[in-house]
Amino acid sequence: MASPKTTTPAAAKALSLHIGLNAVSGAAYSGWTGPLAACEFDANDMAAIAKSQGMKSTVLLTRQGTRAKALAAMRNAAKSLRAGDLFFLTYSGHGGQVPDSNGDEADKQDETWCLYDGQLIDDELYFELSQFAAGVRILVLSDSCHSGSVTRAGPTGPRERAMPTAVAMRVYRDHQAFYDKLQKDVAKAAGTATVDPDTALAQVAASSRLTAIVKKFKPAVLLISGCQDNQTSMDGDHNGAFTEQVLKVWNQGGFVGNYGQFHTRVKANMPRTQSPNLFTLGTAGKFLAQTPFSV
Repeated sequence: MASPKTTTPAAAKALSLHIGLNAVSGAAYSGWTGPLAACEFDANDMAAIAKSQGMKSTVLLTRQGTRAKALAAMRNAAKSLRAGDLFFLTYSGHGGQVPDSNGDEADKQDETWCLYDGQLIDDELYFELSQFAAGVRILVLSDSCHSGSVTRAGPTGPRERAMPTAVAMRVYRDHQAFYDKLQKDVAKAAGTATVDPDTALAQVAASSRLTAIVKKFKPAVLLISGCQDNQTSMDGDHNGAFTEQVLKVWNQGGFVGNYGQFHTRVKANMPRTQSPNLFTLGTAGKFLAQTPFSV
């Protein structure tokens, strides 16, 4: 009698998206182009890690880092990945802010990633991540600043990855209808007020409203951001300060440990002025225990 056939579990699939902007379009930012030096290096170096782990990678550098291309890549990944699969998302560039028009932010500001032709609001990022299937693992590394208390660096000082407050106000004023509509559209699509990942994760234990939102979140998300909300992420000549430490601790795959230990090592090597955060969203306990970047 023939023995029953056994089914081998399918290998996990992994996709990655790496966005690095050394400048933005002045037409979209009221004349400001926000020159930086190392963001494209960051994106390429993160893509190299992804490829070394067998991930299929998409890299969007400066002019290619548009809202449409970034959103399309995220949505394609959400359609392609299933439980057990991995999506690795990195962003290196300026962080900005627009006034919160839907009442989901305590500080009345929505944080943004400054893409080439317009900002990606945190509400949008949260919503796009929520569209991934249950059980998908999502790793997000963000080397940018999301602080409303930043000051512009002097011409010979270090470059901060933050849109200056005066520029942020001018950009919002010049494009107010566009950014207000984005927030309303996301809230309508989600069927509830949305909230940025950093705020949701930091406050989930203390907020019944945010807990209700998080419970609806199907994938497992790890978010490691380059700094606290009241700090700035610094640019460099070859890598951002945060990305430089990620690469050093990773050590070409020589790191031994899990995501929590990885974050601790990265944080230990950073100055007090820039302290990376580690947040989880969804059911991420098993994900946290895995080796960084493993498929």
